[in-house]
Amino acid sequence: MSVEQTKIIDFVGFEKTTGSIVLTISDHLDWSENQQKNHIKLLQDKINTYLSYIEGGQIFRDYPDARNHRKIYVISVVGKYNPEGDGIRFFDSVREILKHSGYGFRIELL
Repeated sequence: MSVEQTKIIDFVGFEKTTGSIVLTISDHLDWSENQQKNHIKLLQDKINTYLSYIEGGQIFRDYPDARNHRKIYVISVVGKYNPEGDGIRFFDSVREILKHSGYGFRIELL
């Protein structure tokens, strides 16, 4: 599973300490200047898939235990490379949009 498979949920986990449901995107792509637009488009499509997965209730069909959590959803991007340029601006925008919609967002590097 990877960011290139935009219609697939990569990972779902539950954080015991926060009660959050964390949906993780596995991102192995680099942020070279000639790939940034395509990379951002893939991430945008993948994040939209994740939001549809949550909002459509599919998460509860796939993970019935999710009903027992606090319903704090966090979308996490675990990347291999540091974002650059437009990637940084994209992540800042995503963070703000998701925050105002009641979702958490974070980026982690391997």
